[in-house]
Amino acid sequence: MTALTQDRKTPMKAGDALVLPVAASTKIFAGSLVAINASGYAVPGSTSTTLKGAGRAEQAVDNSGGSAGALTVEVRKGVFLFGNSASADLITITDIGNDCYIVDDQTVAKTNGSNTRSVAGKIFDVDASGVWVKFE
Repeated sequence: MTALTQDRKTPMKAGDALVLPVAASTKIFAGSLVAINASGYAVPGSTSTTLKGAGRAEQAVDNSGGSAGALTVEVRKGVFLFGNSASADLITITDIGNDCYIVDDQTVAKTNGSNTRSVAGKIFDVDASGVWVKFE
């Protein structure tokens, strides 16, 4: 492209929400941790090395009987509370600012589980209720 020679209307998105096509045979619960699989479809968070943490599901979507992309889910970016893992994978305040890893659609862990888990997002805070995860 060449440089502008006149004003340009440049569309924008706020960047805090996206609508993603849901993977085939998949059910996503409202409030769950949503990830994007290697094919670009939304899936519930799970232990896998091929996922990218996307954010929180804004509504439940049941694509159990559908093909990939037959339904979509709205996913919100931001900081959300999820469950903390246990034992050696328990996240503490010393981990704030580090990556956390997807265990399932409501739990995150301190480590990648010997290279079996994908990054969920950044640890924003930790309290008695769980781990506050920042999705960007």
